[in-house]
Amino acid sequence: MSQGGADNINKVELITMGCRLNTYESEVMRAHATAGGLDKAVIVNSCAVTSEAVRQTRQTVRKARRNHPDAQIIVTGCAAQTEPEMFAAMPEVDRVLGNREKLEASSLTNTDDQQRVQVSDIMTAHKAQNHTVANFQARARAHVQIQNGCDHRCTFCIIPFGRGPSRSVPVSDVVDQIKALTQNGYKEVVLTGVDITAYGADLEGELKLGTLVQAILTQVPDLPRLRLSSIDSVEVDEALFEAIASEQRLMPHLHLSLQTGDDMILKRMKRRHLRADAIAFCAKAQSVRPDIVFGADIIAGFPTETDEMFENSLALVDECNLTHLHIFPFSPRPGTPAALMPQLDGTIIRDRAQRLRAKGAERLEQHLNAAIGSHSPILVETGHIGRTPHFAKTRFETEQQPGTLIEAEILSQNGDELFARPTL
Repeated sequence: MSQGGADNINKVELITMGCRLNTYESEVMRAHATAGGLDKAVIVNSCAVTSEAVRQTRQTVRKARRNHPDAQIIVTGCAAQTEPEMFAAMPEVDRVLGNREKLEASSLTNTDDQQRVQVSDIMTAHKAQNHTVANFQARARAHVQIQNGCDHRCTFCIIPFGRGPSRSVPVSDVVDQIKALTQNGYKEVVLTGVDITAYGADLEGELKLGTLVQAILTQVPDLPRLRLSSIDSVEVDEALFEAIASEQRLMPHLHLSLQTGDDMILKRMKRRHLRADAIAFCAKAQSVRPDIVFGADIIAGFPTETDEMFENSLALVDECNLTHLHIFPFSPRPGTPAALMPQLDGTIIRDRAQRLRAKGAERLEQHLNAAIGSHSPILVETGHIGRTPHFAKTRFETEQQPGTLIEAEILSQNGDELFARPTL
């Protein structure tokens, strides 16, 4: 996010919350705002994935108003889409834009008071809005939207109502976007969306995520690194397995939407896989790409989760060889079926989340220790920090050029990061 002054602002400041898709869309808004001459504005691109995310959005809006009393405050994103009235009622907010409207230049720069709230029915969106983004504020990697929306109805999730139905960006548009980014010097592109393994179902032909990945790697030979954002393992197609096995430029790090390791809780979540499916997927991926590592989203304390059910989630970390964990203590999201289920005591939820995080830290330490003494290409994010192909955070003693790929020797690890030295 860009920074403004404490008392005034003479440009547009974008505050991005939540997912990588929001990161991409913030760059679209930045380009529209610049081209449209919008100034003295703070745009809060919100997240609605949890009640805590909505609370943080409200807190961010209030802070933005305190820091910039004369600026126009615009709230958009998933929280604005699902709860526009709540944000419209905040005295700090000047305008509320829905997820479709935020990507339209005319909506973003319109200052008509009668259009203070512009939030259309997202469920009527049936075509992905494709926008060319030539540059990102963070120069290290670029995010490219390949898909938006979700057709599934997990009982804990509000996002389909913030994003609408699943819709895909045509292969040619994605390839052209990545070609332009590669020509602008980006060394890594992350494919992002809400449910990217649903890619292609709404397009003509037998298109899948694997088809798209293979097309990108074939048609953009100068792209050094391609990375996937979160995937649903049960939807992974054979073409993607082929790419994982044969394409070294496809990074050996997959982040999985697992959510729990217990079959009964999976059913109550309305997930489409069972515990055995997750274990089989990870085993197959490791058989074709032995160095691959996995991250995963896991919810702690879902309604009705017993001690035994929780132990199944804890055991899944080892059984799937998970390395990078995102742990979410369950909190009921108003408007979802899970909010109406019997809730667990908050103390139990927090304890289970802490145990999962401790298990994740243990697994990450094992992974980092195994890397010591090896050599790896590091993508520099900031002067002293970069990422390995496995997405391990890596620190350099000397400052490096952001956005560059540097061959380095892994010397040691400390906490959640590696320490490396560039090799000549």
